Amino acid sequence: MRAFLLSLGLVSAAVIAQPSAKPSHWVAPGTPGSPINGELFHAQVLLDAAGFSAGVIDGKKGTALTQAIRGFQEANGLQVTGKLDNPTRVALLRQNRPSTINVKLAADDVGGPFVYPFPRKPEAQAKLKFMGYRNMLEKVAERYHTTPQTIVALNGPEKLIGPGQTLRLPNVVPASRNYGGAINAKQAQLMAMLNVNGDAPKGDFIVVDKSDGTLKVYKSGGGPASQGPSSPADRKSPAIPGGTLIGQFPVTTGSSHDPLPLGTWKATTYSFLPPFNYQPNLFWDVADDKAEQKLPPGPNGPVGVAWLDLTKEHYGIHGTN
Repeated sequence: MRAFLLSLGLVSAAVIAQPSAKPSHWVAPGTPGSPINGELFHAQVLLDAAGFSAGVIDGKKGTALTQAIRGFQEANGLQVTGKLDNPTRVALLRQNRPSTINVKLAADDVGGPFVYPFPRKPEAQAKLKFMGYRNMLEKVAERYHTTPQTIVALNGPEKLIGPGQTLRLPNVVPASRNYGGAINAKQAQLMAMLNVNGDAPKGDFIVVDKSDGTLKVYKSGGGPASQGPSSPADRKSPAIPGGTLIGQFPVTTGSSHDPLPLGTWKATTYSFLPPFNYQPNLFWDVADDKAEQKLPPGPNGPVGVAWLDLTKEHYGIHGTN
């Protein structure tokens, strides 16, 4: 057993590519000197559980947190301020969910195969059988919707990670792991590994909003699905049908080189743990004479663990590495 136990400080250093020096001082999360703001951390956990993700749970301010609060406020009939005001706190706390949970790690939590060092070039990545996590800490971090650095901040750099060890982690354990008949057993196993809630409400359409970097999930019916375009450029956006907001996630939406196309398309199919066809001619920052590569599936692949295919050629909604 001891061969599988690693110090969080050393593993975290490997993940963030810094020297494996022990921090000289560690303070408990939520106390002065900790990188984790306890109030923001708890809000991120509650927003995540409610279906309004603020991205990684790390107890820090950021645009994704502001947008998650705005989405939660809209869905719950609160004044939309983007601030963690008292009515919003009260609404979030109705979940009666503590911010952290102590997890005794099982083989499924920390099992490989792992890929370290992880190759940077597509030519080398194509030789892998699976684009897996770099180590146990990275896997646990994604499973609990956080970062390796946050796990170190929660537990201290000298805490061990491995089978049978107990870690303090964000409390994102879902109320249900019943994913119904819509997915097969392997896909359900992946959803369970990522702590996806089986009781999440089902939407009818989604809106990717370039103006605030969000993907919003709606049920049909109800009032208008958005307040409408806020700038002259946005007024070219397609009309959005009426609907009720039930979930929201942060997204990146292209760049000046590859701008997000505006339009309405159908999501026709999906794939979990998809391989990726790396085609240099589709990337502005890669020379076209580079060879195409078939990259294997895995959470550290370019599109992460899921791809939602659109009727717009070469476009999909997907995860990241």
